[in-house]
Amino acid sequence: MKAVILAAGQGTRLRPVTLTMPKPLVPVANQPLIAYAIHVLKNAGLTEIGIVVNDLDSPIRAALGDGSALGVQLDYIVQREQLGLAHAINLTHDFVGVDPFCVLLGDNIFQDRMEQLIREFPTSPAEVAIALIEVHDPSRFGIAEIQDGRIKRVVEKPKDPPSNLAISGAYLFKSSIFDAIAKIKPSHRNEYEITDAIQQVISDGYMVHPYTLKGWWIDAGKPDSIIQGNQLVLGDLQFTPAPDDPQQVVGKCDISSRVLLGEGSQIIDSVVRGPVIIGRNVIVRNSYIGPYTSLGDNVVVENSEIDASIVMQNCKILNIPGRIDSSLIADNSQVEASGRVPAAHRLILAENSYVRL
Repeated sequence: MKAVILAAGQGTRLRPVTLTMPKPLVPVANQPLIAYAIHVLKNAGLTEIGIVVNDLDSPIRAALGDGSALGVQLDYIVQREQLGLAHAINLTHDFVGVDPFCVLLGDNIFQDRMEQLIREFPTSPAEVAIALIEVHDPSRFGIAEIQDGRIKRVVEKPKDPPSNLAISGAYLFKSSIFDAIAKIKPSHRNEYEITDAIQQVISDGYMVHPYTLKGWWIDAGKPDSIIQGNQLVLGDLQFTPAPDDPQQVVGKCDISSRVLLGEGSQIIDSVVRGPVIIGRNVIVRNSYIGPYTSLGDNVVVENSEIDASIVMQNCKILNIPGRIDSSLIADNSQVEASGRVPAAHRLILAENSYVRL
C-alpha cells in the first residue's frame, strides 16, 4: 500500500510566514509539519509516499529530497491549480495504481498514530475509511453522520450539522474513489470537494468506515494553531533529566527536566523551564526560556524572556523588556529593544524580518 500527503496549498491563513515558506515546512517542536505525517505513515509500514506540491521547484522537494534521510521513498506530484482535495487526490492515480492507499494532509498533526486502522484497511470490507474527531464547532468542518457503525452521509461545513464528528484530514481509499471523483462537479467554491466524492462512494452502495481518533489533533492552518500544536507536541515529551554538561550549561543556571539541548548549544546564566526544545548552535544568555518554547538552530537569545513560542532558525532576540509570549518568529528574524518598555509582545513574523520595540 502506498501513501499520499497533500501539500500544495498556499497557506494563506498563515501569512506572512508562508509568503516565503510553504506551510508544511513550518516547524513544530523543531520538525517541519509534514514530518509528522511522514512519521505516521512510516510507523504503519508505508514507505512509498507521494507528495502533492504546487511545483517541482517547491521548497518542500528541496528540503525533503528523495526521503532517504527519513527512511522513506518520496515521489512528487504537481497540482498546478488548487482545485480542491478531490482534484489533488485524482492526480495521484498513476502513482497509487489500483491498490488501496492512505491520504494525509500535510499540515495536520495527530497524536493517534492510527497504525491498526492503516494496516488493516487493505483487507477490510470498506472502500473508504475516514478518521473523525469530536469538535465543538462542527459548522466549520466537513462532518460525518454515522448509522449502524458506518458513515451514512458526509457534508462540507453544514449550517445544521448532523453530528459533531469532523473529518480530520486522514483518509484511506480503494480505487473506487477515482470513479467517484469522475462523477462529481465543482462546488460553489469551484473546487472538487473530497466530501462530495466520499458521498458519491456512499451513494454507489459501498461501505465507508468511521474511525474516531484518540487524543488530540491539530489542523495547523493559523498561527494560533501552530503555537498550540507546538505546545501539544512538547507536552508529550518523555521525561529527561535536566542537561548538565559543563560545556553546554555555563555559569549560574536553573534548568528543569524535559529540556532538549542540541549539539553545540549553550545556556549561560539563564533559566529554562521545560518542556523546551533547543536546536543546534544556540546561545541563551542571561535569559528566561519558558515552557512550551522551541528554538531553532543558530538562534541567539540574550537578556530576554520567551514563553510558549516558536523561534525558527537563525534568529536573534536581544535585550527585550517584558516577555515575548505565544509568538511565531520565522527564519532570519531579529528582534531587539529600543527605548519603549511594553509589558508583553506578540509577534507573527515572516523570514528576514527586523523588529525594534
